[in-house]
Amino acid sequence: MSYQVLARKYRPRNFETLVGQEHVVRALTHALRTGRLHHAYLFTGTRGVGKTTLSRILAKSLNCTGPDGQGGITAEPCGQCEACRAIDAGRFVDYIEMDAASNRGVDEMAQLLEQAVYAPSNARFKVYMIDEVHMLTNHAFNAMLKTLEEPPEHVKFILATTDPQKIPVTVLSRCLQFNLKQMPPGHIVGHLENILGQEGVSYDQPALRLLAQGAHGSMRDALSLTDQAIAYAAGQVTLDAVQGMLGALDQSYLVRLLDALAKQDGADLLAVADEMASRSLSYNGALQDLATLIHRIALAQSVPAAVPEDLPELVDIQRLATLFDPQEVQLFYQIAVHGRNEIGLAPDEYAGFTMTLLRMLAFRPGQGGAEGVAPAAAQAAPARPAPPARPAAAAVASHATVPTRPPAMPEAPPAAAAAAAAPAPQPAAAPAPAMSSARAAINAALEAARAASRNIAGGKRPSGPAPAPDSAPAAAAPAAPAPQAPPAPSAPSAMHAPAPQVQAAAAQPSSPPPWDQGQPSAAMRQAAPQAAAQYEDADTMTDEPPSWVTEFSDDSAVAVEAQPVAAPAAPVRAPAKAPYPYVITPVAAIDWDGNWPALAGSLPLRGVAQQLALQTELVECMADGKSATFRLRVPVDTLRASGNSEKLCAALQERFPQIRVNVDTEIAPVWYTASAEQKAERERRQREAEATVDADPDVMALVSKFNAFVVPGSVRPKAA
Repeated sequence: MSYQVLARKYRPRNFETLVGQEHVVRALTHALRTGRLHHAYLFTGTRGVGKTTLSRILAKSLNCTGPDGQGGITAEPCGQCEACRAIDAGRFVDYIEMDAASNRGVDEMAQLLEQAVYAPSNARFKVYMIDEVHMLTNHAFNAMLKTLEEPPEHVKFILATTDPQKIPVTVLSRCLQFNLKQMPPGHIVGHLENILGQEGVSYDQPALRLLAQGAHGSMRDALSLTDQAIAYAAGQVTLDAVQGMLGALDQSYLVRLLDALAKQDGADLLAVADEMASRSLSYNGALQDLATLIHRIALAQSVPAAVPEDLPELVDIQRLATLFDPQEVQLFYQIAVHGRNEIGLAPDEYAGFTMTLLRMLAFRPGQGGAEGVAPAAAQAAPARPAPPARPAAAAVASHATVPTRPPAMPEAPPAAAAAAAAPAPQPAAAPAPAMSSARAAINAALEAARAASRNIAGGKRPSGPAPAPDSAPAAAAPAAPAPQAPPAPSAPSAMHAPAPQVQAAAAQPSSPPPWDQGQPSAAMRQAAPQAAAQYEDADTMTDEPPSWVTEFSDDSAVAVEAQPVAAPAAPVRAPAKAPYPYVITPVAAIDWDGNWPALAGSLPLRGVAQQLALQTELVECMADGKSATFRLRVPVDTLRASGNSEKLCAALQERFPQIRVNVDTEIAPVWYTASAEQKAERERRQREAEATVDADPDVMALVSKFNAFVVPGSVRPKAA
């Protein structure tokens, strides 16, 4: 008799010998014992997990007659009756296995369903097992739907697939679905030990674990690899033989790599990598095994009982667990995983592998460099002073003093400049409060602001001057000494200067609050009309961002400064007239006044076609009484895409039905368009609205009596 492979020789014959699918075995045995049998079953799972084996065991349970021929449906098939032996041998007439990969058409399915109506020849049930059912065509699935939903009482369907996503939901809803899990390595190792013991083959326990890892959850793959290992090692399954057969990496290389990382020895790291290259080992597999080893080290640090005791490198794992901190182990694991994903992007595998190792060396927490010391350039560099504190609401979590030199500010009116030029107190260089102190200072300032708001709302006025902005941090500072910070530079740059608003507040700590001022100051009376006049008479408009922007985090407000810019000019509106005279020429041949903006705005268009009409400029209109060609300038080529020119031409044809209309477009800058005319009209109405507000008697009275002014940009014209 010829040799029978282990996967076929030791195929499970009953539910008790089935490995790794306890959840499916439990459901099927209970259904068989209680008689609650479904007419269609669907087994899903990857290759080699027992789908075909389960279908054969289920078929034997349905048709077993017992050793005496008097048995019925049972969860423990005897394996001795004619039905059990015939199913195991693959010659049972009423158990039909069909491969859907080679019989996937509607004709094959129709032939199978025609035979299903006939009663079984010598069994209780006729069982149809369709393997790889997802390979059937849509017509084949549709042909079997009705029979699958209501089959004859003597027919059972068992479907098996590795890709259930390709099965129509109409089929899934008619089946009782069981998802078979991948085999855990421990189950595979135990099953291999049992089989090799029956075969009388000697083995090494680490070799079986390596075979289980190479099987990737498939029991059939594990048995096939075991057959190969027995042949490779001449009747034995040893660790060296399995490593050589699978091309697995010797764990000693990985242990040496981690030892070099622990010693911060970059030369030893590269020496191990070069030795692996001389043996033509896979660097991709090396990173995979390295991640596995680091994972076991993390287990040894956190959950020592979870590390298998039969690992040959157990002593090294326990030793390495004491050499690294848990944070380092987590970082090394992440770098190894990402390095494996990126190795395909590297110039070659050697470069990708060594860069991953050097990354572990360079990004080790708290250290750097191949020899574990800081680079020479970093040692020779002078201590860099901390940047000055940035202004925030009331306090900023920083380790530098506030600079005293004010930033460059826009030119102000004489009175305002004199008021702002008052001497500001020079704060002494003192250590900034800690993070908690800064947070407490901010909370104190906010509480003071809320109290002031409540007093104002209740008709009360503060009796004393407002506190200086620097007083809140000083009052909120704890008694414990804060860490000393290096002194601030003597002449800080404008980038680190505080904002004008904060500077002005610090410059006048004793000025009364606005609500205590009976009359506006001379500076305010002089600056307000000038600001309004500048807004009305300016010639250009700028929209520059402020010199600093405040961002808020969970701990404190941090002012993110930008490069200081020149004082922005007062905002104005764009000129309403074109820079050159534009003449509208009537076209008598088609009875048109030549006003293209008015025509473009009245065309019945929508979407991009409407934008094409509104944003184009008429260059020339050539008409002879029978046809007319509109030559247009288009600012953006995108407007001509997707048939928009044809839509514009059709709209013009509807406007001039007596002639044939063509549209010729070219890409060039435009000026006199319907969109520009609408914009000019909006600006004209805006100017009229602002002039109306300025001429209002009530507004003029407020301006003259209280030195008030209209806030720029607050006036809006009425809707047309």
